[in-house]
Amino acid sequence: MEPTEFIKNFASQFDDTDASEFTLETRFRELDEWSSLNALAILNMIGKKYSVFLKPDEMKPIKTVQELFDLVQSKVN
Repeated sequence: MEPTEFIKNFASQFDDTDASEFTLETRFRELDEWSSLNALAILNMIGKKYSVFLKPDEMKPIKTVQELFDLVQSKVN
């Protein structure tokens, strides 16, 4: 799993935020567009693309794309 691919897939879950704004350091909960619907879409994307099925409670403490990437990577395989 590559960080750039993960960022691209993550960014695709947002309609109004330009993909170029996303980096590993992005604090996605601070984006104007952030909502619980984005959270569900991201959890769904992670399940489909990486076969990692996170519970919503696992995502609650996550603040950055890097933290989410690390969590998903720790559960791959």
